[in-house]
Amino acid sequence: MDGKRSPRRGEIWYVRLPTDPAEKNPSPVVIVSVDERNGHPRADTVLVAPLTTSIHKDVPTHVYLSAGETGLDPSSIRAEDLTVVRKSSLIEPTRKLRLLSNARICQVANAVQVAMGCKPW
Repeated sequence: MDGKRSPRRGEIWYVRLPTDPAEKNPSPVVIVSVDERNGHPRADTVLVAPLTTSIHKDVPTHVYLSAGETGLDPSSIRAEDLTVVRKSSLIEPTRKLRLLSNARICQVANAVQVAMGCKPW
């Protein structure tokens, strides 16, 4: 990973998403793939979910996060936009952000099921 440390599940990093316009600044994303994959030397990608500050608490595929939970402005995880990015494209935050809990990541998994039209377990 070009000398960078491996991202951990629940961490917030920045990346230019493939769907973003070229002029857009890197976006915050939360790492949702398991650490066994994230740290594996042969795995060059991680699974991420983008964050947005356009908050709509009634959207079942969004997971709301308070500022105190992330270290950022209040935001939502957009579970319907889960994507894979190269580890080499990740940009580590310049300031310490908070690690999201396993329970929060599992809420994202449930929201992905909703986005796919499946019942959460």
